[in-house]
Amino acid sequence: MKVTILGATGRTGQQLITQALAAGHEVVAYARNPDKITQTHPRLQVVGGGLEDDGALRHAFQGTDAVLSGLGPVGNNPDYVLGRSTPHIIRTMQAEGVSRLVLATGAGVRWPGDTPGLFDQLMGFLLKTLAKHVLEDSRRMVTAVVNSDLAWTIVRVPVLNDNPATGTVRVGMVGQGTGSKLSRADMAAFMLAQLQSKQYVRQAPTISN
Repeated sequence: MKVTILGATGRTGQQLITQALAAGHEVVAYARNPDKITQTHPRLQVVGGGLEDDGALRHAFQGTDAVLSGLGPVGNNPDYVLGRSTPHIIRTMQAEGVSRLVLATGAGVRWPGDTPGLFDQLMGFLLKTLAKHVLEDSRRMVTAVVNSDLAWTIVRVPVLNDNPATGTVRVGMVGQGTGSKLSRADMAAFMLAQLQSKQYVRQAPTISN
């Protein structure tokens, strides 16, 4: 399978690249600063471009089977980079005939079926108070994806860390058995597993360790 990874220079993106290659996939790593990608592999292609550069995005999506996004908000400011760029990503995927999208966002983006407990409510309050633009940018990204005709899976995650993979994750809705921490390695593994599964198509599960 050929996969395109957005946000390839971030820590989640690096995990996605490493694990996708290990699984035998052909990988296109898309990055604004491609020189930051130091990995080399016969099945790894690096494409440089911005998130609103339709031409570069189309080049990155040519012949790909799925898009994996580890993109996150850029600072707590009202630029709303994700909200602005997501329509470009969707449009260029559609133009290239790519329908499968797996992307990550924070568990602070609520979803029908969530039953946040006191800790979740406190974290939500802090996000709204201290990082309201981060939360709003993520919401705009999710709204654009949900309103598209893509076969999307939105993977909602808690606080991330760089611990080694455990090989297992808890999957559910906020307040229903999921925890407050997750390793990027386990997150990447779960996202890649969705390429072989239809279980969470057009759903937004929360995962944690």
